[in-house]
Amino acid sequence: MRALLSTFGLPRRVLDASAATLARTVPEALARAIASRDRAVAVERALEWCSRPGRTILSLTDDAYPKQLFEIPDPPALLYVQGDPAYLSATSLAVVGSRNATPQGLANAQAFARALSASGVTVVSGLALGVDSAAHRGGLEGSAGTVAILGTGADIVYPRTNQPLADQIASRGALVSEFPLGTPPLQANFPRRNRLIAGLTRGCLVVEAALPSGSMITARLAAEQGRDVFAIPGSIHSPLSKGCHALIKQGAKLVESAQDVLDELGVAPSATREARAPLPESKLLGHMGFDPCDIDTLVARSGLTADAVSAMLLQLELEGKVGSLSGGLYQRVS
Repeated sequence: MRALLSTFGLPRRVLDASAATLARTVPEALARAIASRDRAVAVERALEWCSRPGRTILSLTDDAYPKQLFEIPDPPALLYVQGDPAYLSATSLAVVGSRNATPQGLANAQAFARALSASGVTVVSGLALGVDSAAHRGGLEGSAGTVAILGTGADIVYPRTNQPLADQIASRGALVSEFPLGTPPLQANFPRRNRLIAGLTRGCLVVEAALPSGSMITARLAAEQGRDVFAIPGSIHSPLSKGCHALIKQGAKLVESAQDVLDELGVAPSATREARAPLPESKLLGHMGFDPCDIDTLVARSGLTADAVSAMLLQLELEGKVGSLSGGLYQRVS
């Protein structure tokens, strides 16, 4: 698109050009596709979509187009926005991580995002399950809201279970896509989405991530774009800490609280105290430590019976202080 606009000027001149003329700028197959495609249905669909309240289509030339995207090598020519486009130009931070996060990872994502949003930093993530969803919820709990970058068309919510969350984001932030309406969640879309998550923001916080993961791609793109990269350390035994530890070894900033991030961004914290949970008073939690462990291990450490340990774990899980993992393991949740 950018090559064609640079050559021809206005979009209409591109669309009026012959395939032979277009082929001087783009590959021949693409030129033929542009010249032969009937765009009327797609255009009418887009116009109908953006005619509804709270929906906007931004082009590169619009004043509301986020200026920070001009700093990346390939800013999208169009952005479909549901919500307030002003959130796209706010001071923001990407908060990303595993779809299969631990209970502690989910708690960290939501707590960090809440503290950042309360201090005026908009939280940007990808609306995936796990850390992304927790980060969006935390962002909604603060004053600065949240932005979700989609790997689908703006008229599709993926995963479908996040529809209620997407509705909240549209009212207290923005849903954003560069893909045409109706674009399904194709695998190739998500790395493209990740570059926008990194490009819109001042930096990227990785909460939990395996070594090969989309979160690591986002962190790499952020570093390549000159953004700050932050990582929360975790257990040396957890596969979901390996990515964060690798980033720290590569120069990412190790952070233990949202204040660490705010200091790096030069943003003043909110007046409310940042929630960094104190160590729970339960003796069983003290025996549990911070790594996942099973009931037999807790019985050996605490000297309690298996029945007593099971009852205490159930109560702690109901209180949100412990999360259950696969394989009969449990882990503390701050």
